[in-house]
Amino acid sequence: MRALLVVNPAATTTSARTRDVLIHALASEMKLEAVTTEYRGHAKDLGRRAAESSDIDLVVALGGDGTVNEVVNGLLHNGPSPELPEFAVVPGGSTNVFARALGLPNDAVESTGVILDALRENRSRTVSLGLASGVAGSIDEGVPERWFTFCAGFGFDAGVVGRVEQQRERGKRSTHALYLRQVARQFFGEPHRRHGQITLERPGAEPVEDLVLSIVCNTSPYTYLGNRPLYASPEASFEAALDVLALTKMTTPSATRYATQLLTSTPDRGPHGKHAVSLHDLTDFTLHSKAPLPFQMDGDHLGLRTSVAFTGVRRALRVIV
Repeated sequence: MRALLVVNPAATTTSARTRDVLIHALASEMKLEAVTTEYRGHAKDLGRRAAESSDIDLVVALGGDGTVNEVVNGLLHNGPSPELPEFAVVPGGSTNVFARALGLPNDAVESTGVILDALRENRSRTVSLGLASGVAGSIDEGVPERWFTFCAGFGFDAGVVGRVEQQRERGKRSTHALYLRQVARQFFGEPHRRHGQITLERPGAEPVEDLVLSIVCNTSPYTYLGNRPLYASPEASFEAALDVLALTKMTTPSATRYATQLLTSTPDRGPHGKHAVSLHDLTDFTLHSKAPLPFQMDGDHLGLRTSVAFTGVRRALRVIV
């Protein structure tokens, strides 16, 4: 087997020595080319190169969810195809939602062992992915399509992601305490938390209006707080299209209630109540906002948008597990 290993040297939970050990372990089982990323978007370029090559059977991403997202977008530059290389993930980030949602251990060495066993046993699965794009006729019409592996957010949660990124650029470590502080700051600084700006439109259904936040899930859990999984949309899965959790109100009492429900959520029950909207297995829908709002995909803040079109694509990518 011929494989390309895409290594993010800034991965927060792997040292240079650990990465060397992993590279040697993988190279002992396959013909391996290891490339270290050197700039933002480099992993995407490498994924695209692998997709366009006839010499690569497998692409392995060693890094966090941002690295995974870039490689996937490179692989699927021209869309899903059974001819594409298979994909594997060795978790090296701070949260590693995609890898953990696949059932992989949240440890780079243990995950490498699982991947090698899966290759020996010819074990893989084909997962769904989400695709977001600009909306025709809107000011975001020209925004390029982008795939996401586990979640996207429009509004409040994307604002939190943006705040966390700002703190990391200032040298702060990505910790769960940092994330929780930014949640509080986003809440008290959120100008639209009492009067939602977002409308969800989908074929064959009435619009859902006045949404304060909208979280789009491709799998469950939505994310992790340390070792605790958080289930925004418990029914979401890699076998279905996309799920949405949205809120129509975020006063202090309601926000406290829904935050508590999220922190205590289970695979059977997520946030619920009269201000919570839960939608399952949506193939096509659009989110519009009366004002520009933050937008994130797979934990990567992408700036402000006024509208985003979503597509849930079943059986989009073959993954070694």
